[in-house]
Amino acid sequence: MTSSLFLLIPLLLFHVLVSPAEAGKGQWQLLHRNIGIVGMHMQLLHNDRVVMFDRTDFGFSNLTLPKGKCRRNPHELVVRKDCTAHSLEYDVAANTFRALFVQTDVWCSSGSVSPDGTLVQTGGFNDGDRAVRTFTPCGTCDWHELIGGLAARRWYATNHILPDGQQIIIGGRRQFNYEFYPKTRSAARNTYSLPFLVQTNDARAENNLYPFVFLNVDGNLFIFANNRAILFDYNRNSVVRTYPQIPGGDPRCYPSTGSAVLLPLTNLRAKNVEAEVLICGGAPRGAFRQAISRRFIGALKTCSRIKITDPKANWAMETMPGARVMSDMILLPNGNVLLINGAASGTAGWELGRNPVLSPFLYKPNNGVGSRFEVQNPSNIPRMYHSSAVLLRDGRVLVAGSNPHIYYNFTNVLFPTELRLEAFSPSYLEAGFSNVRPTIMSPASQTIVKYAQTLKLRFEVTGGLVRDSVSVTMLAPPFATHSFSMNQRLLVLEPHDLSEVAKSTYEVEVTAPGSAILAPPGFYLLFVVHQEIPSQGIWVRIV
Repeated sequence: MTSSLFLLIPLLLFHVLVSPAEAGKGQWQLLHRNIGIVGMHMQLLHNDRVVMFDRTDFGFSNLTLPKGKCRRNPHELVVRKDCTAHSLEYDVAANTFRALFVQTDVWCSSGSVSPDGTLVQTGGFNDGDRAVRTFTPCGTCDWHELIGGLAARRWYATNHILPDGQQIIIGGRRQFNYEFYPKTRSAARNTYSLPFLVQTNDARAENNLYPFVFLNVDGNLFIFANNRAILFDYNRNSVVRTYPQIPGGDPRCYPSTGSAVLLPLTNLRAKNVEAEVLICGGAPRGAFRQAISRRFIGALKTCSRIKITDPKANWAMETMPGARVMSDMILLPNGNVLLINGAASGTAGWELGRNPVLSPFLYKPNNGVGSRFEVQNPSNIPRMYHSSAVLLRDGRVLVAGSNPHIYYNFTNVLFPTELRLEAFSPSYLEAGFSNVRPTIMSPASQTIVKYAQTLKLRFEVTGGLVRDSVSVTMLAPPFATHSFSMNQRLLVLEPHDLSEVAKSTYEVEVTAPGSAILAPPGFYLLFVVHQEIPSQGIWVRIV
């Protein structure tokens, strides 16, 4: 157990290790050997801090709460007096972390960031299944809890921010319904039936937990569970359309855990904006029950892609370089997708995964079919059940977690509880691209942007500028857990004016998204991308 004197650990105490890497396929960096908790849930906030937490019923963690503080909870199932932390705040720039305090169990919960930048986390297990917890970004802030803040128990649910700033909370174990938060409106005090979750619930396996939810460009929600999807009008509680089942019929949601992204939204000023969803990996039907019987079936090696705005939408199948289950899918600033973490056989659940996949896959959505995937350099750390990953403002991907055990377990097990923190640097961060990498000079970070506003960005490129390869992207940092990044969204702002204002200095003019349906209000990372090489991001708040 770590002494409270070491809750904030200086960077100088750590030796940062970079694994040998083949050029062009990314590099791995070990940031900390022991952060004390499992990075089961992660969210990047607009102060460049990442909030992480695991669960209160793992037992004693390796991170002591400060100033002799202890958690006393008569309802706890494992440790009723616990002086260790189960949440922390990671400072990206300083590479330090500090313990945070959670009172009720946050295990397998969900969350969204409100328009003002507050992390709103909902549900969990046991005494935490109807709790709402909020975290306001500041250097000394901690969790605030509202016990009984939800209308129903939420365990393995999915949250999504809505155009009006509310969040919708969908499903969860034995919850075939949805609700809204905050509860300031009378309609938000109720739950609303969602029969689709009953229809997609497999006996003795479920396969519809943590459903994949995306806000479509028409304001309705695309909801995917098990092996099929609907377009849902949450205001009228009605199904707008039903999409075809994925070919093959295998499940893609927890515990047969695949992952999904809404691919980058482009042509935002067009009359009809198109939207596509990509779903990758998962486990064959029956794999969960087989894994419980200690028979570990190979994971799925297919991806399914669908244009959800197409009146005749259908799934197009693609084959990955290898099978994956429990992987995270991260939207990168240049519009590519990184598949990272996970296993090649088994499913999610206690001790149910085998054959860790150490190499990420890079997916380039604009390439032709058959040339979209590239295998990246491997980590040497298995990231199995209860691992997660998030994109940072500097373009790295932060990776943490992995604990397929009921408690913290570090010895005599196939995959010990993992407390190491590492980062993957995609190839666009290589020094060889420094002459084409943009550096944003203005506006300043934390700038407020209004819908449909004309925005001018000044940036520097030391090498020659290829004018037709400049774009601006806007990314909503997600809440990541259990292989799904909730609220993840990337918008491409096409330049309509680009000029050179000084030597190696340029100004690009773009138009902000025109509505909250395209970009729900809140904080986004803004990047300038040149020849697929992104700048470091700046924070903007769209209102």
